[in-house]
Amino acid sequence: MTGTGTNSDIRNRAKAAFLGVAVGDALGAGLEFMTPGEINAKHGTVREIIGGGWLRLKPGQVTDDTEMSLCIARAVDAAGGWLLPEIAESFAMWLRTKPIDVGDTCRRGIRNYMLKGILESPFNQWDAGNGACMRMLPVALCTFCSEDLLESYAIQQAHLTHNHPLSDAACIALGRLVHLSLQGYSKPRLRRELESLLSCYENFRFEPYRKLATAYVVDTMQTVFHYFFKTRDFESCLVETVNQGGDADTTGAIAGMLAGAYYGMESIPKRWLKKIDRNLVDEISTLSDRLLDLSPSMVSV
Repeated sequence: MTGTGTNSDIRNRAKAAFLGVAVGDALGAGLEFMTPGEINAKHGTVREIIGGGWLRLKPGQVTDDTEMSLCIARAVDAAGGWLLPEIAESFAMWLRTKPIDVGDTCRRGIRNYMLKGILESPFNQWDAGNGACMRMLPVALCTFCSEDLLESYAIQQAHLTHNHPLSDAACIALGRLVHLSLQGYSKPRLRRELESLLSCYENFRFEPYRKLATAYVVDTMQTVFHYFFKTRDFESCLVETVNQGGDADTTGAIAGMLAGAYYGMESIPKRWLKKIDRNLVDEISTLSDRLLDLSPSMVSV
């Protein structure tokens, strides 16, 4: 993987990244809030999409990680570009449907928009959660190869609900890793890119891994980075990530995003994809292409 991806390669990886969010979300959702010991005692090592968990999900059912990503993707696609008020309205429409799961910080930010028209939540030291990172994939696609736009859009969408430097830094770093993965760069190159985050925010360092997979964005990203760089294929990355428990739907979704972008469609187990609603798979496949088409650099690839 040398960074010489063709147009078709990039589109393949983009589709895999978006589907990776849904697959990782569904795989991990049934294990959310469990410890590794509890998972092992009840299930052994979970390698299949089993549903259940505290939300009593059907196998293949996705949660807010995928749904909020779709909110952004649909809004950008419908507007033909990036319009933050349209994204906020998309979140509001979603919240009105009474989704099965909504993080407290996301709910508060969306309600502030609904009630007061606020598009940027004020800084809050307690808002260093992972809710902005989990929905970064559409941002990465529509800003493909434009670092300036990536940084701007990542922070804009994050601040709708999460206004914290650690959340901002994680969103930008994740977007950059997705961009490099879409282009076919190697893991050593991705690891070097990550050093820019680690040099500024030492608490994201994941070696040695502390085995925490909470919704705190540092714990979430340490878990994703650890298993992404440790493993050598999509399935192993996601299986090891979600079996760490904790906020397993979100660690699974973010790991699926990054591993999908890196390994491509052929790497996603077909038995997992078959569990995801066919209409959702089709929509994600269409949106991944359409978002790439809106990126300023795609025309030159």
